[in-house]
Amino acid sequence: MTGLHWLTHRYDRTVTKEQLLDPTARKKRTELDGALNYLLIGSDHRPGASAADQRSDTILIVHVPAGMRQAYLISVPRDLLVAIPAAPGFPGGQDKVNAAYEHGGGGESGARLLSATLTRLTGVRFDGAALVDFSGFRSVIDQLGGIRMCVDTPVRSIHTGTRFEPGCQQMDGARTLDYVRQRYDLPGGDYDRQRHQQQMLRAVLDRANQTHLRNDPVKLDRVLRSVGGAMTVDTNGVPLDELVFALRALPADALRGVRVPSYPQTIDQVSYVVLDTGGGDLFTALRDARVPEWAGANPRWVNRL
Repeated sequence: MTGLHWLTHRYDRTVTKEQLLDPTARKKRTELDGALNYLLIGSDHRPGASAADQRSDTILIVHVPAGMRQAYLISVPRDLLVAIPAAPGFPGGQDKVNAAYEHGGGGESGARLLSATLTRLTGVRFDGAALVDFSGFRSVIDQLGGIRMCVDTPVRSIHTGTRFEPGCQQMDGARTLDYVRQRYDLPGGDYDRQRHQQQMLRAVLDRANQTHLRNDPVKLDRVLRSVGGAMTVDTNGVPLDELVFALRALPADALRGVRVPSYPQTIDQVSYVVLDTGGGDLFTALRDARVPEWAGANPRWVNRL
C-alpha cells in the first residue's frame, strides 16, 4: 500500500459516512473514469444537531469532466426559488433552495431532501455528496497554517464587526470563515459570497500544495483527521481512498468558479433568485457532460479561481 493510500485508508476510518443522497438523486453506478458530479453542502450544523434554523449556508455542485484535469465549482444561489418535494412533516412546495435542508430536518435527512430538490431542478443524478460543518472546517485551515485570501471590496462583518480591507492577506480559520459568510454591503450581494467561498476552496488547495503535505505524512495525517472531523460523506459505494487517489492529480489552477445564470426578484415582498434561460442551458450541459463547452460559450458566468 502506498503512503497516500495508507493515509487515506486511515482517513476513511475517521470520516462519518451516511446516506446523504435521496434515491431519486443518486446515480446508479459511479465510474471514476467518466464525468463526475458531487454535491457539497456547507452548514454550521452536524448531523444529529437540532433541526432549528438549519439552513444550508453553501450549496455547490462540483463537476469534474472525464480525465480529471479540470473541475467546476457551480454555486447554487441560496435564495433560488425552487419546487421542494414533500418530506415527513413538510407537504412540499415552492421555497428558497436552502430551505430544503431545514424542511428535511437538517443533517443527513436534510441533505437527502436537498439532493432530491436539486435533481428535480437540474435533472442531474449525483456520484456522491459531502456535508461540511464549516465551523469544524476552521480547524482544517488552522492546521494548514492559515490561507491567503484576496479581499476585493471592503466589508464589515455582520457577525463579528471585523472590517476586511482590500488586498491579499493571510487569514486563520476563524477570520476566513467570517469573511466568506458575508454578503451584505457587497456589490454583488450573495453572488460575491459564492465567489469568495469558491476562492476559499482554491486557497485551501493552494496552501496544501505550498506546505508540501504529500511529503510530510505527519502533517498530512493531522490535516486529514481535521477534515474527517468536519465532514460527513456519501461516496455512492466508491471506497474513499480510491476516490481521493483518483482526484490526486487534479491541478489547483484548473478550478473554475461558475455562477448559475439567474437574477434577483421580489415576489410577494420576499426576495428570491430566479433562473434565467442560461440556467437551464447550464443544467443541460451538466447532464450531457458538456460543461467545458458551455463555459467557453458563457464566459460572463465563469471565473478562474
